[in-house]
Amino acid sequence: MFDPVIAPSGTLLGLLQRGRGDGTLHALAAPRAEALAALNHCVLDDPRHDWQAENRSLYYARLYLDLHGGLDAIDQHLFRADDHLDPGEERTGLALAVLGHLASYGRRDALDLLRRYAASGANWAWALDELALRDDDTGLRSLAEPVLARFPTTPEGEAELAAAVRDAFEPRPWRLWADDARAAVAARVRAAGEQGSFDRWQRQLRPAGPRPGWSVEAVLEWAEQGHARGGDPALPAARCLLAVAGPEDRDAILAAAAAAPPGARGACLHYLAQSCDPAALDLIGAAADEAGSAADAAIAAFERMCSTAAVDRARGWARRPDALGRAAAGVLAVRGGAQDAGTVLGALRETVRAEGPDAPALWTLVDGTGRLGIACAAPVLRHVYRETASSQLRGRTARALAATDPSYATGFAFECLWDCEETTREIAALHAEMGDARVAERLRRLAADPVEEDEVQTAVRSRFNPDAPAL
Repeated sequence: MFDPVIAPSGTLLGLLQRGRGDGTLHALAAPRAEALAALNHCVLDDPRHDWQAENRSLYYARLYLDLHGGLDAIDQHLFRADDHLDPGEERTGLALAVLGHLASYGRRDALDLLRRYAASGANWAWALDELALRDDDTGLRSLAEPVLARFPTTPEGEAELAAAVRDAFEPRPWRLWADDARAAVAARVRAAGEQGSFDRWQRQLRPAGPRPGWSVEAVLEWAEQGHARGGDPALPAARCLLAVAGPEDRDAILAAAAAAPPGARGACLHYLAQSCDPAALDLIGAAADEAGSAADAAIAAFERMCSTAAVDRARGWARRPDALGRAAAGVLAVRGGAQDAGTVLGALRETVRAEGPDAPALWTLVDGTGRLGIACAAPVLRHVYRETASSQLRGRTARALAATDPSYATGFAFECLWDCEETTREIAALHAEMGDARVAERLRRLAADPVEEDEVQTAVRSRFNPDAPAL
């Protein structure tokens, strides 16, 4: 996770950092030098709070194409003098992914830059994965010797090579090199592949973690040991309890859920919640009144409950001004009925007011607002849409607006057609008002874009020809 500095939403940089469609539209209308400077800032200083979940690379790559932007800034960023001192994927991953998309669009300079970095850069594995999807066999074969040279011909080096082959996200280069005409290359890669397969087989034979054959006491002891080491084994331990506990163990589990040390207590609370034990809710309420990890485990267990009894209890707990009250509002957002709309709306407004537009609780509340069709929530949803730094939360908000705000089709849906998240573009493609000529033109471009996601193109086709088969 990052903690990036995000510019205000009304600025060009702030729009591009958020991945909003308006960012592209404003960049195309701004002076080219200013737009490229903001774009380079985003690519070289990743603005995402969660770089493993949020999308930006295709969004930025398309803007490089529209602005006819050069890649000198990315080149300098990748080949900084301290590249090997700071090899973290979070520093170079976004830039490499952008280059990958540009290569898909036919930018030869992007392909050449990826090859150079795969040969000599610290985050070479990511670059190689990008090339595996875009480069030809000749280009990939040319990288075999530079990549293999990274691993010395020592037992340690061969072990590292075997791990690299085993864990490769895209196996195509390694398979190609295993059949290479150069005997030394092929033999070494084949040996590494065989060792990686053997390592995987050994892990399957000797899995780590608790065994279902354990007793209840042993599972609880393991959970407490894991908690003492700073982990959170409550859920895995609860799954083990589901496998090994019988009716005769219920009294012991109830006692542990009421007064055991935090690791074992959390495991028991999750177990009782998952098994819909009639005592679970009372024990959760008691633990939530305490401070510390016991309360956290109780709230987490309650949020996973799907029973009618849990929803009924949530209606009473939602009035509480504490963490359990907030969790109860989330349960009602996900599983409540029309009678809970007021509670969910109140929780949405209070969360935005107290914690801002990036509060984690908003994900569930926004979804619930759309699910329950709470039309009067539209002003709050529009605020979250504009201000949140999370492109995934913005996408959820767009879906909620499509369900609650009649103006969405002629308003935010237009800019959502340029959004960085494919799910948001899909929602917009389904709802944007076709009477606007700009919408029709954008939909045609998305339909013809070779890099666009299939789900988006299917949604686009449904607008032009509702009877067309899925792509």
